[in-house]
Amino acid sequence: MYPTVAEVLALPVVRQGRPRVVAGSPGLGSGVRWVHVAEVADIGHLLKGGELVLTTGVALPDDPRALGDYMDDLADAGVAGLVVELIRHWNHALPSALIEAAEANGIPLVTLSRETRFVSVSEAVNGLIVDAQIAELRAAEQVHQTFTELTVAGAEPATVLREVVRLTGRPTVLETLSHEVLAYDAAGTDPGELLASWLSRSRNVHLGERTGYHTESGWLVTVVGARGHDWGRLVVVADEPPPHRHVVVVERAASALAVHRLVARDTDGPERQAHRAVLAQLLACPVPSAELLARASALGVPLTGRQLVGVAIRPRLTAARDPASSVPPVLRDLAEAASLAARRAKVSALVAFVDELTVHALLSLSPQATVDAVLGRLSADLKPSRIPNVLAAGTTVDSPAHARRSLVEAAQVAAAALHAPADRAVHRLEDVRLRGLLQLLADDERVRAFSARELGPLLSRDAASGTRLVQALRHYCEHGGNKSAAAAAAHTSRTAYYQQLGRIEQILGVPLEDPESMLSLYVALLAHDLS
Repeated sequence: MYPTVAEVLALPVVRQGRPRVVAGSPGLGSGVRWVHVAEVADIGHLLKGGELVLTTGVALPDDPRALGDYMDDLADAGVAGLVVELIRHWNHALPSALIEAAEANGIPLVTLSRETRFVSVSEAVNGLIVDAQIAELRAAEQVHQTFTELTVAGAEPATVLREVVRLTGRPTVLETLSHEVLAYDAAGTDPGELLASWLSRSRNVHLGERTGYHTESGWLVTVVGARGHDWGRLVVVADEPPPHRHVVVVERAASALAVHRLVARDTDGPERQAHRAVLAQLLACPVPSAELLARASALGVPLTGRQLVGVAIRPRLTAARDPASSVPPVLRDLAEAASLAARRAKVSALVAFVDELTVHALLSLSPQATVDAVLGRLSADLKPSRIPNVLAAGTTVDSPAHARRSLVEAAQVAAAALHAPADRAVHRLEDVRLRGLLQLLADDERVRAFSARELGPLLSRDAASGTRLVQALRHYCEHGGNKSAAAAAAHTSRTAYYQQLGRIEQILGVPLEDPESMLSLYVALLAHDLS
């Protein structure tokens, strides 16, 4: 906010005095809070710090020790610099004791070889300071207005972070208190470099206040939370101590993020959103990028040098949508239950729903882990859930490039197993057999046409008359043509059931006892279920 000593020396009113820096040049970047004209030696106790002291030197001593004490007093007061006019006391050069003391204290010491109107210097510099303060106030008001609008609009974390980057020009990261990255904006830099080893780097950044600058890491950090519940940290990566306006930006951004979390309590939180974004890209990209791998690692789920297992969890009941929410409540609850189960099992996993039917998870296991044992623990933890579900697992792979195949396979198995008996804890491709094959072909129009051709007349009769002939046919096929067992399963007398089978044969025009007919009809029933 304040002009530096170097900027003051560049002003025309100062340049007329032919300024020359004779000591303390590294301090030329110090900010000048005010200009103070002082013609007394005992001035240090009257200063507050940040002043640029102007003097003709007429009241300064010549004694080397006294000059050293004078500079020490100025250093203790925290002055930005000392400007001495070489006209009235010293004519050609300053005493070496004064120069040495200034150099030792790191205070810029400047001489003016021509007479200079100090009042003009004060007016010019103090005018700059006032203008800077007004600009700072205007910027603060703009920040306030910007984040108020974002808060009212219920802006997502990605939008809030994008605004932080626009106002600070620095990479920004939102993380949990356990240092997992929820969202980030690299501000045009390399995301892989920004997120590299994030967990270990973030764990080393400790602050004793809610907002502060960590010098060793170069991070401006503020805690995110509301109503006594802190849940994250907002980090702005800076190469040097940030200006006050950047502090205002991160604090207002943190407030907007906290309010969004409170308002969006009935939707998926930032952690699920971050997991969903990574899973969606893994499903969309055959070959994961270095940035995607870094994002997963920053979420605490490394994907290289690990056993990777795709998991799909589908509720056995309809995932109805809440009109006030973009998230099906059943899937949201199931995703949270799966995430909790993974944490209890001490398994690193990406967990989220990518579509409106399935909760996807990618387990990242050590090379020594037993996959079946881990899946068994997850299934056992999910079983008591109030949401009946099917858990399916894909093939175990050892490369991020094959993670997509495992995830897709798990989703297909879960969809096929949804109609199978609930007698398995974990379903795999070899368990679903014909259902699995049909699930792979579920979107094929030829399969749909076959199902409609085989069952169409029967479906139409049930719809028109309210009969349950399709269900009767299902029992017959599932019991391998055993009429007595099928009648028992249908809770119907054998006489009534045999009459139903007769009507089915009449409507479809095929003999049910023919093995090929029964097989065709059973395949059509399975395809119809999947569609």
